[in-house]
Amino acid sequence: MGIKIRFFLISILIISLSCRKDDNNPIAIEEADRTEQQVIDNDSLISYFNSHYISNSIIDNQFISLEEIVISPLPDDGMLPNLEQNSLLIDVIETYSTSYLETDYEFYVLRINQGGGDTSPYFCDSVRVSYEGNLMDGNTFDSSINPADFDLIATISGWGKVISQFNNAESFSVNNDGTVSYINPGIGVMFLPSGLAYFSSSAGSVPVYSNLIFKFKLYQSEVNDHDNDNVPTYLEDLD
Repeated sequence: MGIKIRFFLISILIISLSCRKDDNNPIAIEEADRTEQQVIDNDSLISYFNSHYISNSIIDNQFISLEEIVISPLPDDGMLPNLEQNSLLIDVIETYSTSYLETDYEFYVLRINQGGGDTSPYFCDSVRVSYEGNLMDGNTFDSSINPADFDLIATISGWGKVISQFNNAESFSVNNDGTVSYINPGIGVMFLPSGLAYFSSSAGSVPVYSNLIFKFKLYQSEVNDHDNDNVPTYLEDLD
């Protein structure tokens, strides 16, 4: 093999390796103006709510599985089928406002079951949940059907704002095979603008400036004391 050919192949290899990215690490790009992007994101979410529907049997159902929480687009004629059995999302979602990074945001929640426990997690607590994350086109980018534990303060901002509005499960029991069953958990769907998610970073298969939809079940939570000073984090001045 000639020197020029070897040099060419080595150059291609170096370029390929230098361009390779870890899909688990967000890739930052130049940021859009947050206020302007929020207008775009909110318009997109409102359009989604007006063009998608759910079965009324989903609401107030503590026994429903994440797989059974189905959000469907309206048929081509734009008419809601089976008016007595289904509802447009725009008619059943709850709207919330918050300020984050000096920007006013609106985010939305479909409350399926409040949860029967006496306590709710704070925005900075550790929680045990199962969940499914989807893009607005319906593609799933992440999921954990089995209970997973994580720190709300270490994930995207929207999670702490939504999960804290639900109650933990009423109780739990340990099955003969060692698995745990939770009774009356908090169940919902959150609809987050990109500014309360990854915003200008791509993460795995999530493109930049993506609104995100998460179905979730909340089972348990634990109050965090991140600096171990015997003062719960939710009582600290996080500013």
